Amino acid sequence: MNRNEPSTILRRVLRASTLCAAIALPAAGVWADAFEVSSPGMMDGATLDSSHAADAQNCGGKNVSPALQWRNAPAGTKSFAIGLFDPDGAKGLGVVHWLMYGLPASTTSLAEGTPPAAGVGGTNRTGHTGYYGPCPPMGEIPHHYVAQVWALELAPDALPAGLTRDALLAAMKDHVLAATSIVLRYGR
Repeated sequence: MNRNEPSTILRRVLRASTLCAAIALPAAGVWADAFEVSSPGMMDGATLDSSHAADAQNCGGKNVSPALQWRNAPAGTKSFAIGLFDPDGAKGLGVVHWLMYGLPASTTSLAEGTPPAAGVGGTNRTGHTGYYGPCPPMGEIPHHYVAQVWALELAPDALPAGLTRDALLAAMKDHVLAATSIVLRYGR
């Protein structure tokens, strides 16, 4: 039998494609069940509507928090924490716009502009709790706003109210089961 006969070549191609499929299918299944966050109606990298901007300092917004939803939390999740952080703000030192934690494991979304019924507020850039919208300097390139969700093995009442971002990250250390994020943008 000649190694270049069509039937021999076809068998080799079929064996190679079967091997590739056997390798690719489990990997595809892993991604399909991955812990992920989204903001309804916005893709990763999308531009926030001005309604999400701060309502002070001529920022032109209404201080409406964006909607977030997440799925496929890992087994053992007892609570969630969320944050909205601008790594471009404060000349690259970053600005905290929103921290919430102690959200029960049954929580899978936060509605636009609506504080959750359960959960604890962390300290934002203004020194207060709750959402404080973007207000990047006029004329700068749009800033990146990283909306992050952490699945935690901590009970919803494990952490005190008013933690700063640094204190929250320190308190979550060794208790994060998974994390996911989406980047949104805003400029003026």
